[in-house]
Amino acid sequence: MNILLTPSEIIEYFYCPRFIYFMFSLGIDQHEEKRFKVLMGREVHKDKAQINKDYLRKKIGVTGKEIEVYLSSEKLHLKGIVDEVLTLNDGSMSPLDYKFAEYKEREFKTHKTQSLAYGMLISENYGKPVNKGFVVYTRSRNKLVEIEFKQKDIDSFQKIIEEMLLIIQKGYYPKKASSKAKCDDCAYRNICV
Repeated sequence: MNILLTPSEIIEYFYCPRFIYFMFSLGIDQHEEKRFKVLMGREVHKDKAQINKDYLRKKIGVTGKEIEVYLSSEKLHLKGIVDEVLTLNDGSMSPLDYKFAEYKEREFKTHKTQSLAYGMLISENYGKPVNKGFVVYTRSRNKLVEIEFKQKDIDSFQKIIEEMLLIIQKGYYPKKASSKAKCDDCAYRNICV
């Protein structure tokens, strides 16, 4: 059984491991397409793809880019659409992702995880080194933030994929989120025990 996970599903796992159980083992959709931030994020991605079609970020050494690239890897158990796949002047590549969010002077685990997932997909599909990713925070005047990838990040990420695959393949019912506050805003709160 070959399972391909999206960065969004991995982020859901961080929120609460039971998301994966309800989505994959029971087949219950969370209907995230009805959430305001999801809808706004999709609009931002669509607008940026049109506006920035020919724009190269020379300040960070971009020599080429592809927009909205679908990538997958059975080996990594990953799939997703990368907002921009950048080629840098040192021969490496990087993902760039637009976020409908404000920059809060700190690195968000979810943003780093998504960027790392895309980076691993780029490396696997293009056969090029990927040492960093970039996030554009559209609600902070399109602030560009660099995210460095370290081996410990990759190792931790692969462990999370293994945990998610255990839930999906074995039907394992995981512990719920560590914070009760997360349960208040959860799509599955009425069926989770």
